[in-house]
Amino acid sequence: MTNFGYTLMTEQSGPKDLVRYAISAEQRGFDFEVCSDHFSPWLTSQGHAPNAWAVLGAVAQATDHVELYTYVTCPTMRYHPAIVAQQAATVQILADGRFTLGLGSGENLNEHVVGKGWPAVERRQDMLREAIKIIRELFGGQLVNWRGDYFQVDAARLWDLPEVPVGIAVAMGGKKAIDKFAKLADHLVAVEPNGELVDAWHAACQATNGVGARRVVGQIPVCWDPDRDAAIDRAHDQFRWFAGGWKVNADLPTPAGFAGATKFVRREDVAGSIPCGPDLDAIVDAVRPYWEAGFTDIALVQVGGDAQELFLKEAAEPLLQALRAAAN
Repeated sequence: MTNFGYTLMTEQSGPKDLVRYAISAEQRGFDFEVCSDHFSPWLTSQGHAPNAWAVLGAVAQATDHVELYTYVTCPTMRYHPAIVAQQAATVQILADGRFTLGLGSGENLNEHVVGKGWPAVERRQDMLREAIKIIRELFGGQLVNWRGDYFQVDAARLWDLPEVPVGIAVAMGGKKAIDKFAKLADHLVAVEPNGELVDAWHAACQATNGVGARRVVGQIPVCWDPDRDAAIDRAHDQFRWFAGGWKVNADLPTPAGFAGATKFVRREDVAGSIPCGPDLDAIVDAVRPYWEAGFTDIALVQVGGDAQELFLKEAAEPLLQALRAAAN
């Protein structure tokens, strides 16, 4: 059965609004909620970037049953992995076992702010591997000392551990990444509906852990609006960065860089890649490749901070009904 989620997009809404949207999304019937973890928006027109962990703590207390994810946190530069372990354990306690720690190798946009430069992708993945190992050690509740290639931990221990262990989902974009992370991850995060990647993930899990059925979590932007032209305008203004693809998006350092890189992206280009307007069937068709590729959990990103309330009030329930009917 496919689960459908709602994205708490920190880049386009302030912290109090995100908590309100989280409550509303749960009431409308979403199965889970993912929260982006950014220091900066992609484009200045998005206009926000509150701290994701503070938001998740509030959301954990304000909601009752919806599952929660970071989507995703980079535990290698802006945060030390020991701090991520502490944050994740605390949110899991507040959420009564509903939280999954989503991790990735990060984007320059967010991680450069601490002044440590921006490593090449191979190094970033190696750093992520070591960070996950440290987080796992700390989740065990024992005193941890670590001297690795990238990190040091000195007599650290998590004093507040949840009864339900924190699951770890890792963002992976190819077979090489799966080979690196299959032994360390509980679940897969992927940004494209690639069935071959999903098959490789399940095969790797079966080979390394004896378990083949793990969650595969994806995300897709949509721009619902009663007025299609208004939806296209909003998506073009706030989400044209999406057209660059993750290999490009991971390396640009500032919103000004994304504005320059997407200067010549046209309205029709955005409308061709993001379903825009009131047609729920068009949204279902855009999401369909994900469940056909084997994704178990698919989060929707409604584009535009000022468009969330109307989306949740008017479109969310009939859209979820249509998605579940088509997928399940």
